[in-house]
Amino acid sequence: MQDKPITLSRRAALMLAGSAAAVACAPSVQPQKPNIVFILADDLGWGDLSCYGQQLFSTPNIDSLAQCGMRFTQCYSGTTVSAPSRSCLITGTHSGHTPIRGNLELDPEGQFPLPEGSASIFQDMKAAGYTTGAFGKWGLGYIGTTGDPQQQGVDQFYGYNCQLLAHSYYPDHLWENDHRIELDTAMPYGQGAYAPDLIHRKALEFLDQAVSAGKPFFIWYPTTIPHAELLVPEDSIMVGFRGRYPETPFHGVDDGPFFRKGGYCSQEYPHAAFAAMVTRLDSYVGSIVQRLKDLGVYDNTLIIFSSDNGPHKEGGADPDFFNSNGPWRGYKRDVYEGGIRVPLIVSWKGHVVAGSSSAFMCSFWDLMPTFRELTGSASTRGLDGVSILPLLEGRGGQKEHDYLYFEFQELGGRQAVRQGPWKLVHLDIRSEHPRFELYNLDSDPGETTDLSASHPDVLERLQALMREAHIPNPNFPVLKGE
Repeated sequence: MQDKPITLSRRAALMLAGSAAAVACAPSVQPQKPNIVFILADDLGWGDLSCYGQQLFSTPNIDSLAQCGMRFTQCYSGTTVSAPSRSCLITGTHSGHTPIRGNLELDPEGQFPLPEGSASIFQDMKAAGYTTGAFGKWGLGYIGTTGDPQQQGVDQFYGYNCQLLAHSYYPDHLWENDHRIELDTAMPYGQGAYAPDLIHRKALEFLDQAVSAGKPFFIWYPTTIPHAELLVPEDSIMVGFRGRYPETPFHGVDDGPFFRKGGYCSQEYPHAAFAAMVTRLDSYVGSIVQRLKDLGVYDNTLIIFSSDNGPHKEGGADPDFFNSNGPWRGYKRDVYEGGIRVPLIVSWKGHVVAGSSSAFMCSFWDLMPTFRELTGSASTRGLDGVSILPLLEGRGGQKEHDYLYFEFQELGGRQAVRQGPWKLVHLDIRSEHPRFELYNLDSDPGETTDLSASHPDVLERLQALMREAHIPNPNFPVLKGE
């Protein structure tokens, strides 16, 4: 299906300043240390980008990042839901070691905190002389706890602290460092200040200030888009998608105790809203790239784009309609490929070969050692990842993983391990009848044929890896046998 032309309002047009043409590679002034911009989408599927096969709408700015850099086809998130996946990313540890193993809610607002003494990407960056910022959804510890962004090395934070409250795109408050910012809720829901717009503006201000200060910067941009609820401002982007797709209205939470407190609002046009949300995210990416160029730091900025896990099926979302998980089986909360395989794009002019693609098997816990090497530290002590900087720079000597391990401690307990072409899935772990499924991803990428009975040697080897990888964590539900 071809995209219909979208006529933008002045407001939307300004947000789309980073168009595909603006994202094109161009020269600029270079400071000494490379800056890093890491954009993390929320529940964006492998197939939700046109450079990964999306055909029902386009993502030209993100596609242009891939054209200027490297597109990975075998990248895995930390795990299959937000908080533990982000914990893997921030601490460089896989989900059998990482301190946060689930989306555990705590009063008064927020998730189980990263413990005191946790190593984090932000602390590494500050030690290397970087200014650090985080803009979007945190979900790793309430304000004032050891997981507070400022306790983890973030110089400036703006956004949602609690991922439950981040379900609302028109919340009653956001946080700026440890200050609660009250938002106007007098207007009808869906009108007024759209939280992702507010967060985006703060991120751009941070870029301006960091460059003006003359210091290298690390910015983490964990947007809430396109997590349910499905809601976007009623501007020309949404208008351009309405009527393009068949629709089944979603009836959600529009009042009562869960309104703005985790419930998803109703949406008459869920397909159009989803496409408009991803398009808006694409416009944010273009705007960030354009600002980097305007500030003269684009050439010396490493830009990363990914998603925290696979596509969701909540709030009226329909990943099957958009083929959001691409060729993979499963969705968010699954440890099948669709729940954990995510897009990864890395662009860095003059270092990463433009228009390149890599099938290297990597995961979120590889980014912390990559950043350490990038900023001059070769230490991988306490980390599960390997630096992928040799691969990015095309200089050889890239270390590979023996295996990748994933666990999810809800829904009865789930584990997965991948070694070479082999993938072992362990389901219903805490039930009376746990089961194993074995797949060969080379011959069966859709995980349709269980080979556990015909390859007992592989089954036994990967079961041993699962036992080796999982270290019990007393703060989260236990897996069977603990």
